[in-house]
Amino acid sequence: MKLDLIGILVTDMQRSLEFYRKLGWKIPEIADDEDHVEIRLEDGLRFAWDKLSMIQSYDPEAKIYPHGVGAFLCQNAAEVDQKFFELTALGYEAHAQPWDAFWGQRYAVVKDPDGHTVDLFAPL
Repeated sequence: MKLDLIGILVTDMQRSLEFYRKLGWKIPEIADDEDHVEIRLEDGLRFAWDKLSMIQSYDPEAKIYPHGVGAFLCQNAAEVDQKFFELTALGYEAHAQPWDAFWGQRYAVVKDPDGHTVDLFAPL
């Protein structure tokens, strides 16, 4: 058995996909109007977005429980800061300002449009 797909629930597909495009993921714009979107990442793992309204069509109690999506490796500490401030300038919520973590990484955390946290990091 292997982990093959990680997915999140979203309220606005276009808005969510725009955020992940800013992180560098190649997501076709034609997907913006879909209820389910998935891409294959470089290592073969699939990542998916499902509109909450679509999931609620068969599971009326479904809700978005924001959680950590993952940590995105940046090329260097400067890129962590640059990407963090780019995203927050676009209106995405900061969760943790960039800092030099005791474990030897430049680290920052932003929230996607549905409150899922996304970590940005690079070795110091």
